Amino acid sequence: MAKIGISILGAVLLVVALAAAGASSVLSVFSGSAGSQPSRTALTDIPPDYLTLYQQAATTCPGLDWSVPAAIGKVETDHGRSTLPGVHSAANAKGAKGPMQFLQPTFDAVTAKHPIPQQEAGAPSPYDPRDAIYTAVAYLCDSGARGGRNLHQAILTYNPAEWYVAKVLAQAQDYQNPSSLGGTTEPSPAARKAIDYAEGQLGLPYEWGGNGPTDGDAGFDCSGLTKAAYAAAGINLPRTAEEQFHADPRVPQGKPLAPGDLVFYGTPDEGIHHVGLYIGQGQMINAPNFGQKIKIAPYRHQGDDYAGATRPAQAAVRA
Repeated sequence: MAKIGISILGAVLLVVALAAAGASSVLSVFSGSAGSQPSRTALTDIPPDYLTLYQQAATTCPGLDWSVPAAIGKVETDHGRSTLPGVHSAANAKGAKGPMQFLQPTFDAVTAKHPIPQQEAGAPSPYDPRDAIYTAVAYLCDSGARGGRNLHQAILTYNPAEWYVAKVLAQAQDYQNPSSLGGTTEPSPAARKAIDYAEGQLGLPYEWGGNGPTDGDAGFDCSGLTKAAYAAAGINLPRTAEEQFHADPRVPQGKPLAPGDLVFYGTPDEGIHHVGLYIGQGQMINAPNFGQKIKIAPYRHQGDDYAGATRPAQAAVRA
């Protein structure tokens, strides 16, 4: 991390999967004071006192669901259960401390700006779960999570690595009860394979007409990536974004997206010029353009020309 120490060793990419709201409200499932309800996984895995703290602290940042700081707590120190140096005393090799793994200067700067509600006597401590969790929420909020502005950037500020963003979002999905989100958060087997494949291409360069290293190319263009991702799941897609847009079952406008959906940009009449692979929580994996790398990014932004989504995995089920 740039400002917060890394405590994870040997971490691998996980599938990111969370059904989010439709085009009109990308992160509406993360707004409001109540947030999502804990899944059985969350109730089993998160110590009750930590779960209460994640839920209470998240209400101080409109637009941030409690599951996101909870996922960070899990990834960093297993909710304080880790016995590695720096979790309960001293610091790790990067200087990070406590269950949310703060560098002391960062912790001090955030708590100075955002005093912890009902703080007990004495200075806040990064080792204290309550102090650490409230401070982590404030840090995420200032970094882009407030109002659902840019959750991806907020997590990336916490730890500037795309694998970390993917892992946190995946864990957050596991902690949310699907019924509280108005749909399922679990990707189909085909969608999961496609997402796994796409995550494995993060960091490769955009290459116009590129079909990936297995085809002798350095990278992919947008539709080359989505075609290869679904080929890994045994589903054959057309080559171009335009053709893919017209090939699979359309997600009805206003209906929640599901992990594995393809999201398109352009207009049906004038042409589709871009496609990405939706991975949940308002995020997609895509090959953006010349000079850029395959990355995770919000699937909606102000002024975009989002045209709609399709669900290749649904076609596979029907077949």
